Amino acid sequence: MLTNRVTELLGVEIPIVQAPMGWIARSALASAVSNAGAMGIIETSSGELDVVRDEIAKMKDLTERPFGVNIAQAFVADPTVIVEFVIAQGVRFVTTSAGSPTTYTAQLKDAGLTVFHVVPTLRAAEKAVAAGVDGLIVEGGEGGGFKNPRPVASMVLLPSVTRAVDVPVIAAGGFLDGPTMAAALALGAEGVQLGTAMVSSAESPVHPNWKHAIVDAAETGTVFLNSHTSPALRALRTARTEALEFDHDRNAMAAFGNVTDLYFGGDLDSGIALGGQVAGRITASRPVAEIIRTCAEGCEAVLAELAARYPAS
Repeated sequence: MLTNRVTELLGVEIPIVQAPMGWIARSALASAVSNAGAMGIIETSSGELDVVRDEIAKMKDLTERPFGVNIAQAFVADPTVIVEFVIAQGVRFVTTSAGSPTTYTAQLKDAGLTVFHVVPTLRAAEKAVAAGVDGLIVEGGEGGGFKNPRPVASMVLLPSVTRAVDVPVIAAGGFLDGPTMAAALALGAEGVQLGTAMVSSAESPVHPNWKHAIVDAAETGTVFLNSHTSPALRALRTARTEALEFDHDRNAMAAFGNVTDLYFGGDLDSGIALGGQVAGRITASRPVAEIIRTCAEGCEAVLAELAARYPAS
């Protein structure tokens, strides 16, 4: 029932993509996503390309299903090698983000890769389509991670983009379950990206303290930082991030903190724990396969229920 251009282009059973979180989107998590029938993604934003190469090799042992790689352009240590690096890994799908779609799209497509670009505005979407991307990941401002300083909510951004472009769209920012996935499809998307849900998952490599913080978060449990500069970012509400929430003099990136102590040591005061507003709807740390299955099956159930409740005349 959920077969569409996204499943056909990506070669997956379920049109769900896992967000490419730095240091988190590696083989343990991404292989679980791919094995569940969705699209697992390996990150490169950490800049640790030797480690990333090993993680991609592990992926090939852990899954026989498709997976992709992300190029977060703002965090590329050496722009001259990243495309060759990705192509050499033998993947067929790549997402590009945090930069211009004109930078790498042609090279990647010339090598036979399918390219989706992440966009936060209608103007950026139109620019990406003009650059020749195969599809878009349209990211609302309620999502976690790095953001446009002028965020637009998915409910407004998504239909603005899908009405204006012809390429397949994956919706990101606020998506978690069957009802929200069905809403994305109703607004013109053909799939969803899950980020915060994946950080909280059983297979996520982050420390349990971070997962517990997501599970315990209220719908108001995130803050939007750096609205005065770029990149902006959405993170979980902690003493550290609350101190930066309305600080328009400092760049929050300078206070990002110690990744190792936060991500894997569980010290939430040592850094900025990225997360989206959907954390307020996450009530447990669940296995990836369960997250994906219940999201897809729930979406089908909502669509069927709506069709029965409001039959076409």
